[in-house]
Amino acid sequence: MKHTKISILLRAKTKPPYFIGSQIRGAFGYALKKVTCINPSYKCEGCFAATNCLYYHFYEQSNRAHTYRFDFELGKDFYDFSLYLFDKSCQRLPYIVSALHMMLTQNGLGKERQTYKEFELYINDKSCFIKNELKIPQDQIKTFQIDKVCQDIRLKFTTPLRIKKNNRFVRDSSIELRDIINSIYQRQMQILDRDFKKFPYPIEAEIISKDLKYKELTRQSNRQKTTMNLGGIMGEIQIKNLNEESFNVLKLGELIGVGKSTVFGLGKIEVEEIR
Repeated sequence: MKHTKISILLRAKTKPPYFIGSQIRGAFGYALKKVTCINPSYKCEGCFAATNCLYYHFYEQSNRAHTYRFDFELGKDFYDFSLYLFDKSCQRLPYIVSALHMMLTQNGLGKERQTYKEFELYINDKSCFIKNELKIPQDQIKTFQIDKVCQDIRLKFTTPLRIKKNNRFVRDSSIELRDIINSIYQRQMQILDRDFKKFPYPIEAEIISKDLKYKELTRQSNRQKTTMNLGGIMGEIQIKNLNEESFNVLKLGELIGVGKSTVFGLGKIEVEEIR
């Protein structure tokens, strides 16, 4: 899996919302459309350039996996977030960085449209905004790899995880390891534009404990004029004797996210070795 990580650190005077996912995705989309749109009508429906339009692929195209996701922690006192790009989206990095820069310096964040001149911007953890100049490094695309395999892990859900089981979102500890692994694997297939197929390896593990709870979360949709529920499972699961194939998929899930609404920053997991 090819990927690029863009990170922004911004210490604003105004404390950001507890959940910044809706705000930054909306602001980024507004800027991205300004950067990429070449249609005089400024409308996506029936646009002659839709098939090659980055904004269309990121925001308007339906029935297709998104090749990006936002990443952050809930409830921070300042803006500290990343935007991960996957597969072919990595090649559009200059447009995406330009949109993020426009979002912060021209369009602004929040209802007050607060703009910022001072912030830190990194690409793959390398500083790229120096003396108000953007510089994109040559090694902008990374390849996912695993350095160490662990059998005993703590699987942490740090933003709400939204996974459907029997056509309903799981709201309790009934979620199983195979649900999580299958979700990650199918997301990987969709990002790589491959046909659906089941996870080809056995899932071997011993669940030691579950400490999970449902976290309520909502967002206001300006387009649909409604409040949307983004609640999901948070907490952790302790696992022992995990087989290598299952561990590898969970590590991939750290990168690409798990479940629904990963573009908003949901489904963020961490795999931590139990020593």
